[in-house]
Amino acid sequence: MLHVLETTRLQLRPCRRMDDAILLHTLCTNDRVRHFLFDNRTISLDEARSFVEDSGTNFAEYGYGLWLIFARVNIKRFTGFAGCLPSKAEIPSLIYGIHPDYWGRGYATEAADAVLKYMLETLNLPVVKADADEPNLASVRVLEKIGMVKTGNAVVNDKPLVYFERSHPAIAI
Repeated sequence: MLHVLETTRLQLRPCRRMDDAILLHTLCTNDRVRHFLFDNRTISLDEARSFVEDSGTNFAEYGYGLWLIFARVNIKRFTGFAGCLPSKAEIPSLIYGIHPDYWGRGYATEAADAVLKYMLETLNLPVVKADADEPNLASVRVLEKIGMVKTGNAVVNDKPLVYFERSHPAIAI
């Protein structure tokens, strides 16, 4: 079952329809967004379609994927995406991106928190991880605000990254 997540100001709808690829592609090719999400690489529409296809597969297999974010005051207005990606380490990785027109409004924090709570409380997963480009201070602050704990740093593809995790509340750290 695919879950629509709702917060006070946002509605998060599972990303699984092929027309969702156009929304993702438009967001992810924005210069200011792709700078941190794709190491400044422009993704193709086919890659965006692949993200949507993978999201649908992940929802079916794991119960999570990517959600498209819409401001509740205008449900037709796409503001970004948030979700989790499976990893080889079997610890899902939180990811999000907000259109620059909506930066500074707390939408990333609100959406990331909704996804994290879904992962830990609804799916009852033991831990969720995330990473952010170290220079992306806004993204680092989002992860800190939602209670994720810094676990380390690394340089990947010549980019400094900060790693975070958050455990299920019932698991002692």
